[in-house]
Amino acid sequence: MKFGVLVFPGSNCDHDTHHVVDAIAHQPVTYLWHASEDLQGCDAILVPGGFAYGDYLRTGAIARFAPVMQSVKKFAQNGGLVMGICNGFQILCEAGLLPGALMRNASQHYICKQTFLRTGTNDSPFTHGLSRGQVLQMPIGHMEGNYFCDSDTLQTLKKEDRVAFRYATREGTVTAAANPNGSLENIAGVLSEGRNVLGLMPHPDRSSETLLGSADGLLLFQAMAESLASIR
Repeated sequence: MKFGVLVFPGSNCDHDTHHVVDAIAHQPVTYLWHASEDLQGCDAILVPGGFAYGDYLRTGAIARFAPVMQSVKKFAQNGGLVMGICNGFQILCEAGLLPGALMRNASQHYICKQTFLRTGTNDSPFTHGLSRGQVLQMPIGHMEGNYFCDSDTLQTLKKEDRVAFRYATREGTVTAAANPNGSLENIAGVLSEGRNVLGLMPHPDRSSETLLGSADGLLLFQAMAESLASIR
C-alpha cells in the first residue's frame, strides 16, 4: 500500500500529513508534485491543508486545474481512495469530486481552535473503524470552512448516509453553539456518491499524536490503510 500526498504552491500541511502516514501509521508514502500527472502507483491520495496557489480567486479554484488533479479525478472515478483535509476539502469540491462548496466563515474571521466531531457514518473506507455517534477531537484552522449545498443535495447526502462528521459538543450533541463556522447543519465532512472520497475541514493530520492534544485523527488514516489491505 502506498499513499501519495499532493503538494501545491502554498501547501502548508503536506509535511504534517506525510509525517503521520510515515512515522505514525507506518505506511509507505510519497509526495506528488502539482505539475505532474504521475500518481506514482499510489493506492490512496491525500490532499492536504494550506493555501494552494495562495487561495487566489477563491479557495481551491486554481488548484482544481493542476495537472495532478486531472489524474486524481480519474483515480477517484475509478474507485481510488481520496481524502481532502481543509484546503484539500475545498479543492475536491471545486473539482467536482464532492458536492457543495466552502464559503467564508459566518464570523468573517479566521478560526483556529479545537473542535469536537460527531461521527455520522461508519460505512466508508475512512470511518469503518468508528462507531456512529462516536466523538472525535480535531482542530480547525480556516477562513472558508462554512459548508453549503442546495436543499436537494442536502437531502441526498442525508438519505445516502454521506454526512461523515458534524460539529458537536464534547458529549456529542449537535448544537448551534458547537458550530464554529456556520456550516449547514453543522456539517464538517462529507463523502462522495461512491463513498471513496472524503472531505473534512478539521485536521486529522494535526490530531494523530497525543502530544498534540488528541490522537483521534489517526483513526482515519488507520481505517484507510485497513481498507486498502482488505482489497489486496
